[in-house]
Amino acid sequence: MSGNQEHPNHPSIDQSDRVLPRNLRQTGDPGIEMLVSTRVRKSPFFDKSFNEEGAWRCTVYNRVYHPRGLVEPEDGGAMAEYEALTEKVTLWDVAVERQIRVKGPDAEALTDYVITRDATEIDTMKGKYVILCNEDGGILNDPVLLRVDDDEFWFSISDSTLMQWLQGVNVGKDFDVEIDEIDVAPMQIQGPLSEDVMVEVVGEEVSDIPYYGLMEAEINGADVLVSQTGFSGEKGFEIYVKDATKHAERVWDPVMETVKDHGGMQIAPGHHRRIAAGILSWGQDMDHETSPFQVNLGYQVPDDKEGDYIGKEALEEQKEQIESGEYPFNLKLVGLKMAGEPIRDYAPDFWIVSDPDTGDECGYMTSPWWNPDLETNIGLGFVPADKLQAETDALLNDEIYEEDLDIEFEVHLPEEYAEEDDEPVFATVAEVPFKESVNPSARERAKLGARQEANQDD
Repeated sequence: MSGNQEHPNHPSIDQSDRVLPRNLRQTGDPGIEMLVSTRVRKSPFFDKSFNEEGAWRCTVYNRVYHPRGLVEPEDGGAMAEYEALTEKVTLWDVAVERQIRVKGPDAEALTDYVITRDATEIDTMKGKYVILCNEDGGILNDPVLLRVDDDEFWFSISDSTLMQWLQGVNVGKDFDVEIDEIDVAPMQIQGPLSEDVMVEVVGEEVSDIPYYGLMEAEINGADVLVSQTGFSGEKGFEIYVKDATKHAERVWDPVMETVKDHGGMQIAPGHHRRIAAGILSWGQDMDHETSPFQVNLGYQVPDDKEGDYIGKEALEEQKEQIESGEYPFNLKLVGLKMAGEPIRDYAPDFWIVSDPDTGDECGYMTSPWWNPDLETNIGLGFVPADKLQAETDALLNDEIYEEDLDIEFEVHLPEEYAEEDDEPVFATVAEVPFKESVNPSARERAKLGARQEANQDD
């Protein structure tokens, strides 16, 4: 057991502002098997991923089996997949990103009401990263939103049920729309050679797609939608296979062949790289009881959106409190650089964080991993907001992520990663992203612009 807390569920870590605390008991990986049954869906790429490409483990994401390991541990495991992602090109089975379509005369109005950003500013054949919140400002989902027509939006969702939420909202609002999950399955092509692959697969016009832009195309006689998006921080694209029940494999085969021709392979989604890019994972780094202001998503709450949206009143109140120096939450997500042996795989627990000055357990890691480019363990974790306020002049908004800070914590790593048995390792608050994305987000671009302006002033 980590730290000095005798209770196995670590109640001294202040989760009093949550209705359902996160389970912080350190159970590790018990080595159980995944039961495959008809209660959980097999995606249209299931046979390709598991039977042909040899995926050896999976998780369940959006009630769909999701491959999470292609390279066996004895052959390098997840870090061999990282090398393929950052040096060549990779294909990911992400059919778990269910596509929820809102279509009809009021599609824009409903979409604008459920997302915090302004849907009226999204052009047709463009996408945008968005969040949907409940009335308390808790994050329900953080999909990529695709506007495929004037009256049609696709929510490419993260790991939380969304279709029923949208349908439930519309029971009271009665927007003139249809809300359904559609037969579309995405795959991602990520890595520095991804554009070369896409040019061969769909033609040179793919090079003209802007970041978050969309393009209609055909692959092996099947209709697809292509976007320049991804979950990696590397250059990348997504291919949305239409009528996927019929056409998924006829699209997969030529794409997989072309990826292999460029020295690439299928891998699991690159969580090691997305952590370095500061990309969040719903369920790990945030959930329905997490405010965007706790997790570096404050930029998703605009000052100038005229239309009403779910959560607007709560989020605006939270923003006012933060700007007045009264942070309204117990814990805040920060980046941490950590000592210890290299963490080369998924963490099975939220590892405990403690205060080195007092020894008290005070927080937990959500997404740790080793980064070979920085030659250190990095991760995202929740720590006490009052300690951050006491030790920095930065407001506890997005400013806290803008540079490495001399604020120390201790992380209680499991034995395989600890430097000494039963001893925590030191960690310091770090700039996020740890490593810049090939296509910087709006948040990253704003930060880069501010730095350039400051340099010009100097």
